[in-house]
Amino acid sequence: MRIGRRTFATLGPVAALGLLAACGNESGGGTGGGEGDFVTDLTFGTGGTGGVYYPLGGEYAAIYEDNIEGVTVNYTDSGASVENIGKIFQGEWQLGIVQSDTANSAVIGEGEFEGAQVDNLGWIAGLYPEAAHIVTLASSGIESPADLAGKKIAVGDVGSGTRAVSDAILAAYDIGEGDYEPFEQDFASSLDLLRDNNIDASLFVVGTPTGSLGDLAATNEVKLVSLDQETADQVAGETLFDVYTIETDSYDFLEEPVITLSVAAALVASTTQVSPELGYEITKATFEHAGEITLPQSSLIGHDFALSGQGEVPLHPGAEQYYEEEGLL
Repeated sequence: MRIGRRTFATLGPVAALGLLAACGNESGGGTGGGEGDFVTDLTFGTGGTGGVYYPLGGEYAAIYEDNIEGVTVNYTDSGASVENIGKIFQGEWQLGIVQSDTANSAVIGEGEFEGAQVDNLGWIAGLYPEAAHIVTLASSGIESPADLAGKKIAVGDVGSGTRAVSDAILAAYDIGEGDYEPFEQDFASSLDLLRDNNIDASLFVVGTPTGSLGDLAATNEVKLVSLDQETADQVAGETLFDVYTIETDSYDFLEEPVITLSVAAALVASTTQVSPELGYEITKATFEHAGEITLPQSSLIGHDFALSGQGEVPLHPGAEQYYEEEGLL
């Protein structure tokens, strides 16, 4: 089932998390409560409808309902990582798909989560790598990230983790705030703006390949801008991002590999509202039924990637039990 998007993101991630920090300071942490607050009617935060998180969350919601007795999973579109984590911290949502770097920032209280350290977030699984895509039209004349200076750029939706990657890439090419015009748009909207020549480029983080980009390329001459290897290595060495290559067979319009950065798309759950038993069943179903996912990313979901990007994010107790049984810990 799909439920309507709530209004958390309208506050903006920083303002909203500031309110959450105040609540957390009064109650000693997230508002989910203790063992008595475990629930089986779950809300699953995904992402914008034009990206991968939304359909992936929908398919997993059906898998969990079909294979876990007594559970109901309502998935919803959202601003993605920051909003999903904020809602889990607030006790309103119980599951979310997030970027691994954003999850790490949340649990250590940095970046968008400054002053709002999230203490009820549990790692379920790393799902697949997500690559930063710098998309422009061939007619723009943009050949390098350095050419983005002075341009109109979509840098990610409010409440997404894309903005952190955008900022890191732009900063590496000495493009700071005020050196370009930012557009805070979800993935689908940014491609519409690009198609209509209302922006010069869109920088977003998404699983590869993504069908929406293929749709744009069907009617426009699309270009993916590559980072140079030295800069990519430098940024990866200073952040939680990894160097990643988008191979030519990822998109029909690519003629050569594209060097970029990646993070892990991860499934997380509330440790105060999702019981260890349910967390175990969710983790188990995530891997045992990955072959039922119809998206291209399904082939990447497996034990080999399960802990990629986890970093400082604690394992959900149910996931920890599953990984111990599978010999992964």
